[in-house]
Amino acid sequence: MVTVTEKTQEYEVIVVGGGAAGLSAALVLGRARRRTLVVDAGEPRNAPAAHMQGYLSRDGMSPARFLAVGREEIARYGVELVRDRAVDVTRAEDFAVRLAGGRTVRARQLVVATGLKDELPPVPGVAERFGRDVVHCPYCHGWEVRDQAFGVLATTAMSVHQALMVSQWSADVTLFLHTVAEAEPTDEDLRRLAAAGVRVVPGEVAGLVVEDDRLTGVRLVDGQVHEREVLFVAPRAVPRTDLLARLGAELSETPFGTYPVVDGRGLTTVPGLWAAGNASGFAEQVVNAASRGYRAGAAINGELLMADLDLAVAAGAADAEAPAVRR
Repeated sequence: MVTVTEKTQEYEVIVVGGGAAGLSAALVLGRARRRTLVVDAGEPRNAPAAHMQGYLSRDGMSPARFLAVGREEIARYGVELVRDRAVDVTRAEDFAVRLAGGRTVRARQLVVATGLKDELPPVPGVAERFGRDVVHCPYCHGWEVRDQAFGVLATTAMSVHQALMVSQWSADVTLFLHTVAEAEPTDEDLRRLAAAGVRVVPGEVAGLVVEDDRLTGVRLVDGQVHEREVLFVAPRAVPRTDLLARLGAELSETPFGTYPVVDGRGLTTVPGLWAAGNASGFAEQVVNAASRGYRAGAAINGELLMADLDLAVAAGAADAEAPAVRR
């Protein structure tokens, strides 16, 4: 990691967020010889997980190792990385990002790859075991917990869908309706649940039963305990879009949170302002986030190149039109 000591310093591109999307964008930009800074607060969404899955050639790698390798790679191309938090941003001719440590850094283009935060349902034991035997994504964890006794904690109207999905990884699935009225299955839902072999249990969940540091059951408020080895939950996604909002980027309400309006490259409605990874959408797995970052990085390099060439063309035209100086 390069330590920068100047109070204010200028770059061509600043990337806020040092996860898969941010590092991928920085890698492309570094290889394109763009002076790039990554600002990383060190709060990756997948930190609770012991491994990540579904990333070709990186399947099973720990999230911490993945990020460490990524930091090593961007450093080869002169990309600077600072461990700090971006607390404010403004724009005049360029973007000015104020960091919690007191520095202000400036750049022509800004990538926001700050991801999102998972808010877990307030059921005792869920937060403590999240990423272990309390999980949320069958594509991330389904293979590792296959054929065990699954529970699904209803927290949204999508919980029935989640229960149907995870039945592909286990024939022993129980859907706990908990307190979410909109999760009440319709007649069509009940037929599908029955076809998938999913049991439906009404009643509020009071907490988890843990023995010898492993989940063994789900306890209802009436005292009933249902033996379960794995619990699937659906966290509430809270996108970290503060910087985008401060700069006036258009945001759109979705069933999974408020996200910026972006084009296919990741450009927001503010020129020069880009969003990548989970800052741009809910369903970005690590491999998708890296792809989004790559795409944004390549597009940014093209934008900078064409802008500089247009300036050079304009300057050349101005010189050609200037009157000759008589001697």
